[in-house]
Amino acid sequence: MSTAPLELSLTRPDDWHLHLRDGAAMQSVLPYTARQFGRAIVMPNLRPPITTAAQAAAYRERILAALPEGSDFQPLMTLYLTDNTPVDEIKRAKEAGAVALKLYPAGATTNSDAGVTDIRKTYKTLEAMQREGLLLLVHGEVTDPEIDVFDREAVFIDRVMQPLRRDMPELKVVFEHITTQEAAAYVASADAYTAATLTPQHLLYNRNAIFMGGLRPHYYCLPVLKREQHRLALLAAATSGSTKFFLGTDSAPHASVMKENSVCGAGCFTALSALELYAEAFESVGALDKLEAFASFNGPAFYGLTRNSGRVTLRKQDWTLPESVAFGDAQLKPLRGGEALGWQLLP
Repeated sequence: MSTAPLELSLTRPDDWHLHLRDGAAMQSVLPYTARQFGRAIVMPNLRPPITTAAQAAAYRERILAALPEGSDFQPLMTLYLTDNTPVDEIKRAKEAGAVALKLYPAGATTNSDAGVTDIRKTYKTLEAMQREGLLLLVHGEVTDPEIDVFDREAVFIDRVMQPLRRDMPELKVVFEHITTQEAAAYVASADAYTAATLTPQHLLYNRNAIFMGGLRPHYYCLPVLKREQHRLALLAAATSGSTKFFLGTDSAPHASVMKENSVCGAGCFTALSALELYAEAFESVGALDKLEAFASFNGPAFYGLTRNSGRVTLRKQDWTLPESVAFGDAQLKPLRGGEALGWQLLP
């Protein structure tokens, strides 16, 4: 006697950290996100970066124009914070519908050269954000070359997050793509104005994944994967039921020819199978009952938005990710490309 395959129904989730790129590359990857998620926080680190309300509004229109016909996906726009972001740009951003500004420490990751060199230089702008209700999204790593790459997130907490929370107590801050037990503990113990996103790769893999059988560039992202003790701490945070933690893929597409290079870009492309990867992570600790809140409830609550009304369904069944997909005129390899997954999002 056969039994029906296990299915998991979720309120349509949102992706609270996403890279879409632009132009033909964006048109290639956007449908994968729009199929799964109702909304997504779109990162502003284009070349040149999105630093003004007008640029964010124009980028939003390009995204909407690239959506598959009939899609109701909504991009949530952000501005790229610099040392010189004008205070009056914050009100314009609010009026244009932007929801946040992104702090990239200068040189921390892909296209971050124009980032902040000293957060104290941005304090007047942050005060304006606090007044207008715009969130600050932080890439939480210091870029001091004397600090080991595996320690940069923990040092960021001491050097940046703690003074920032003291000086801007009512500014909502999302500590994005946290990777360490220190960050998980910090957010868990913080006040209601601090939250964090977690990526599928940091829940599923430790740093050994980058080196299994050779150097595996498609597992390389920033902040880099850490030791197993950190992965377990992140998984415990994600499945704890705490409303402070929510889904943010940080899906970051790079053409395969650029990833498989002597100097490769940082980022894992997970938009093709994001919900399946999260389901795998939650199932690994018997916490599938906690996935809906993490994916669909906690993010909207922190951003002050309503939950999505639709639903998505995941089925417990094996399928194989494509080895590669189109990325404009190039090819793009998804994380786990060519490998089997145990959950599949139904059409």
